[in-house]
Amino acid sequence: MRFLNHMTLFWGRVFLLFLIAATLEVCGDSLFQTAVHHSSGVSRWISVIGGTITLSAYGLMVNIPTWNFGRLLGVYVVFFFVVAQVVARIRFQQPPTPAILAGGSLIVAGGLIISFWKG
Repeated sequence: MRFLNHMTLFWGRVFLLFLIAATLEVCGDSLFQTAVHHSSGVSRWISVIGGTITLSAYGLMVNIPTWNFGRLLGVYVVFFFVVAQVVARIRFQQPPTPAILAGGSLIVAGGLIISFWKG
């Protein structure tokens, strides 16, 4: 636990934690989507169990550190969005639409404002 708290002392490390956490969350969600829509039998249960483990790891990673929850989780949304688009494209062959790109630009802009606004 102290390791994760120590990681949150520097922005570069926070961004690395966010990238890992977003990857865990998106992959866990995609495993559940696979279980519900793209599999049956034993493979369905393997996907459900994998999703449960992956999302639990994500939850621990973002909730163990003692950090400014509102500010840093606001920035985390940017990482989640970007990783989700990569996984949607690669795993589900779903390219982003113009609406997703436009909305995503606003998400990224918001993350930059939250990260770097001094005041």
